[in-house]
Amino acid sequence: MTCRKERSFNQYLMTFFILLIVVVISVLSSLSYIEARDELVEKNLLLQDETEKSILQWMALVDAGLKKYDDSLNDKMRHGFKNFLEEYERSGRDPSAMDLRRLKEDLGGEMDLYVINAEGVIEYSTYEKEVGLDFKKVPYFYEYITALREGDTFSADRVVREQSTRKVRKYAYMPTPDHRYLFELGLVTDLLKDRSLDLSYVETGENLKTLNPDLTEIRFFDSMGNIIGNKSYQMPVIEKERVERALAQREGAVYTDPAKRSEVHFLYLDLRDPDYASDMSVVTELTYTTAPIQKKLNTLFISQLTISLLAILLSIIFTYVGSRHISRPISEVVEDIDRIARGDLDHTIRHTKGIEFSRMENAINAMVRTLKENIRRAQVSEEALKQYSENLEVIVDKRTAELKEANEEANLYLDIMSHDINNANAVSLGYTQLLLMNLPEKERGEVDRIRQSILRSSGITQNVATIRKIRQEALPLRTVDLDRVIREEVAHHPDGRVNYDGERVLVRADALLPEVFSNLIGNALKFMEEEGKVCIRVEDRGEEVLVSVEDTGPGIPDAMKETIFNRFKKGKNKQSGKGLGLYIVRSLVERYGGTVRADDRVEGAPEEGAAIRFTLLKIPDEGERRQA
Repeated sequence: MTCRKERSFNQYLMTFFILLIVVVISVLSSLSYIEARDELVEKNLLLQDETEKSILQWMALVDAGLKKYDDSLNDKMRHGFKNFLEEYERSGRDPSAMDLRRLKEDLGGEMDLYVINAEGVIEYSTYEKEVGLDFKKVPYFYEYITALREGDTFSADRVVREQSTRKVRKYAYMPTPDHRYLFELGLVTDLLKDRSLDLSYVETGENLKTLNPDLTEIRFFDSMGNIIGNKSYQMPVIEKERVERALAQREGAVYTDPAKRSEVHFLYLDLRDPDYASDMSVVTELTYTTAPIQKKLNTLFISQLTISLLAILLSIIFTYVGSRHISRPISEVVEDIDRIARGDLDHTIRHTKGIEFSRMENAINAMVRTLKENIRRAQVSEEALKQYSENLEVIVDKRTAELKEANEEANLYLDIMSHDINNANAVSLGYTQLLLMNLPEKERGEVDRIRQSILRSSGITQNVATIRKIRQEALPLRTVDLDRVIREEVAHHPDGRVNYDGERVLVRADALLPEVFSNLIGNALKFMEEEGKVCIRVEDRGEEVLVSVEDTGPGIPDAMKETIFNRFKKGKNKQSGKGLGLYIVRSLVERYGGTVRADDRVEGAPEEGAAIRFTLLKIPDEGERRQA
């Protein structure tokens, strides 16, 4: 058995308040930290959002200004197509016969000329590097120039960079009258050579970094996935894939890199214009460092934790002092109670402040006074009880001897009565038997009724003797041959009204087992007509046997099947006895470890006869033991 260390009320009180304070402070600190953390994160996200909105607005504004500039060159290029078409007619609409170089000089040498066939391939050009260029490799652009070739109007494009040389050009288109070719002019003026679009992107990107100190890198990519401004930059594979994904999906995305403590935001600015072939859309890559916000969050967490620990420490100090002050009166009361418990009943509880403690003080003092009075009375009663106890043993011995003597005297009277009654019954049976032999047939009925009464009297005497043996002698249980017991009882009825066809079975019983069958067979014959039959069956049920004593009499009503084995419970038939036979049967069967019940001989048909069924514990014989 383990010993548990007892704690004082002060300790329990202090522990309770400390736990309460720790929980409250922890909850309040957690809520405060979460609120401050969310505010920091929200401000950081708001700054990022404002930065990205500024970048998109600036890029849209720049594109609008460039578009104005690009449109200012349209008239010059529309005039150049007049000479281009006249040369096409002069050559008999055969591009191979056209003098494109002379025509370029006539146009001032600022524009290169291109002839694009119906397959989207440049057949002829003053810019030989572009000859053979197949626009089918760019499906959306091929569809656009095919629509232009099949149309009838002039169309100008935006100022864009060539894919091969990255030179800045202004392109415009005009279909031939026969729609076999599409003419293209590419303008390269000194103004376009000086146009510093890339530089303006890079410089503005650097300026935008000052708006957000967490913004570490900013890059721009055109609609073809090429970087704008930094020609020496080698794009990593993963970055190239992210740019291509943004262009294909035409939407931005955010990628987090916890290892580098950074976030990469890709912004997609849709600048497509259905009036132009070139897509001026831009993808902007913004790299933010998460180290500053993480540092602020860590600092916030440490400060909140420090404040919480200090608050808990101060609370523990105040709780300790307060609990000591609160529990002091209780400690004094406990000390007084301990002193009283050690036997000093004349000691009283000290007076303390507080109405509750005053009530407890008065109650305990009153209880001690009552206890002293009870002890005094108990001492007086103890003396009286001691004297009575000394005489009790003598009284008990005397009463036991008297009871034993009375019991022996009663048994003596029962033995005398049983002996005399049995002798009288034997003499009476002898005389009635002589009368039955000598009287005429008509007069034998009255004598036979006398004989039956004498037999019932003998049965009652026998049942009383059996009950005495069950209650007093307590015979030891042993192995009994059930088959032999049944056959001996059947032999007492040679008239053939009792049938039994069994085999040797050993059961756990004693010398009173024949009384079970004697009472059951006697009851069955008593309730049947002269032609009635009794059948005894024994069924092997493994560790026990089921014995059934069945008759063809009037049966047992369902209402009596549960109570028929009770003492002095008689049936309603005129042949019913004193109710001891079935009581003896139940007492003996339960003594042997079995159960007994009343049943119908034929299930569901009480009028077909009754059946008394009981179980006995089976004992294997020597042959069965060897086989086992």
